[in-house]
Amino acid sequence: MSKENPQDRRGFLAGSFKALGRMLADAVGETVTQAAGGKKYLRPPGAIDEAAFLLTCTRCGDCAKACPTNVIKFLPPTAGAAVGTPYIDPLDKACDLCGKCQPVCAPKALLPVSDPKQVRMGLAIIDTATCWAYQGSICDLCYQRCPYPDEAIKLVEGKPVIVPDLCTGCGQCAYVCVSMPVSIRIEPKN
Repeated sequence: MSKENPQDRRGFLAGSFKALGRMLADAVGETVTQAAGGKKYLRPPGAIDEAAFLLTCTRCGDCAKACPTNVIKFLPPTAGAAVGTPYIDPLDKACDLCGKCQPVCAPKALLPVSDPKQVRMGLAIIDTATCWAYQGSICDLCYQRCPYPDEAIKLVEGKPVIVPDLCTGCGQCAYVCVSMPVSIRIEPKN
């Protein structure tokens, strides 16, 4: 009869609890997304995970009051569980990554980000079927407007290419896109 190693049992139990935690987090995230109408929203810089954001945000409006460019708006009653929470519509106005919304968030739904390059609100996606540069026209407005050209967005043979690991999701590129329909959309991180 062999003795079981207590370390193996601990490792097994720890791994089991981690797996259970991940499953619960995924289930809660899916439930929250459905309660919010199944839609993802572009949140201000520093926003915590969406499920936690909806539970933490008190809908006080302090983030919008602190925003010097009036970019932050609030979701209407049609947003379900997300009603009254802050969001950004980059086609109306894009975030300039000033970070002034983060320190005023008392409940910590928005956490401070010390370097604007570390912000990950979302990811810019270029529709190459409608982007003027991909259709043979000379256009680099998105590249020019990006706060981090040659980092978050590059020009490759005259065509814009997003660098996913460095894109902040601020929406500056989408805001200046002149194609109709707009060829750049921002996919929220949450």
